[in-house]
Amino acid sequence: MRTTFIIVLTKCIRFILKLFNRGGSLPGFIALKAQSDFLSHITYPKIVIMITGTNGKTTTSNMIYETFEKTDLKVIGNRKGDNMKAGIASLVIGNVGLNKCINCDVMVMEVDELNVPKVMKEIKPTVFVIHNFFRDQLDRAGEMESVLRKIMTVLPDYEGTLVINGDDPNVVRLGDAAIHAKKIYVGVGENSESRKTSKDASEGKFCYKCNELLAYHYYQYSHIGKFYCPNHDFGDIKLDLQAEQLDFKLGRFMVDHNIYKMPQSALFSVYNCMSVLGVCKALDLDEQYARDTFETFALNDGRNETFILNHRPCILNLVKNPTGANETMKVIQRDEDTKDILIILNDNEQDGTDVSWIWDAHFEMITTSNVAHIICSGKRGYDMALRLKYEDYQGNLSVYEEVEDALNAIEVLNLHAYVIATYTALQPIRALLGRKQ
Repeated sequence: MRTTFIIVLTKCIRFILKLFNRGGSLPGFIALKAQSDFLSHITYPKIVIMITGTNGKTTTSNMIYETFEKTDLKVIGNRKGDNMKAGIASLVIGNVGLNKCINCDVMVMEVDELNVPKVMKEIKPTVFVIHNFFRDQLDRAGEMESVLRKIMTVLPDYEGTLVINGDDPNVVRLGDAAIHAKKIYVGVGENSESRKTSKDASEGKFCYKCNELLAYHYYQYSHIGKFYCPNHDFGDIKLDLQAEQLDFKLGRFMVDHNIYKMPQSALFSVYNCMSVLGVCKALDLDEQYARDTFETFALNDGRNETFILNHRPCILNLVKNPTGANETMKVIQRDEDTKDILIILNDNEQDGTDVSWIWDAHFEMITTSNVAHIICSGKRGYDMALRLKYEDYQGNLSVYEEVEDALNAIEVLNLHAYVIATYTALQPIRALLGRKQ
């Protein structure tokens, strides 16, 4: 009776918020305040897919959602990335009936790494996709080891299917903890971007069994790659699905003799796709649905999102840690034309108040002669400019404290541009770019 009352109450709140074009996780927050174990009183659909990781989980989650949309199954998901426990509760409230049953066939939920233990105690996913783990928001999450240990507390009892990035030692380690789970390992084979050595900051350098430094046949980026422990049977994973013949110019890759389009011509995009294909394999879903999704998937909200600025393309990307920044800069580096770059660095709570990560990112990739101007902005714009000074950038470097002024400066330069923005800067700069369309 109590749960039913909470459903009615929060549905009314949700309706009122929608009248004012508001939403978010407030209904879920209220439900959890009223009943801390609210989620455990709900009956979920037969298929529940949970996605977690540091980078790419929103894109991967949305691709999984769109893949199921192409079937005859009814699917729901937190497509806007409300991935805390309150966001999951809001998703439930929007789709649950007064009988406490969710009216759908498939529920797809992106879950923040630190919220995984809280959510899994009350919702048991059919398929759990563990994407990757990198250093991110040290002030909130702490070191990577603490994040992994928290997730490991709920894995020994998990009996569903894990879709595991077999190229990430942190993720493989979590798979080892799930002793009762079925496991599907996905990854990417050696390609033109693979390297025998790496200078990237890495969070998975050591074998968790013996603390020996891991060895690599090749690196993809950061600690992602074909790894193994010289002393133990950790690593050299036999992948169930592996991407091969990656062609970044044509934006194509192959898995089991099937050719797929890259939604974005970047290595991390292929890893996103492999997680989707892993879910298809886990649920015996025709891979053609995923292929169709990759062909039509629209990246948005700062995922290589294109605007027109002064009749020229302006490409916006979200970054929040060194690995994500490096992969974004690799995409920019492939563009051999003369261009301008705007970097907006904030240190609000949602960004992570510790911005020391910028010293681990390889900004030398964009301090090249074909980058004519770099403009820095945001609360820590001067810190960003100092970082670029240490790379001995020879182009025009300037700082504008107001983001709108920075964008206007980029606009009058009349070159095609790239904008790199941290989390709380993303929506404001999207709004400003949107007004200029």
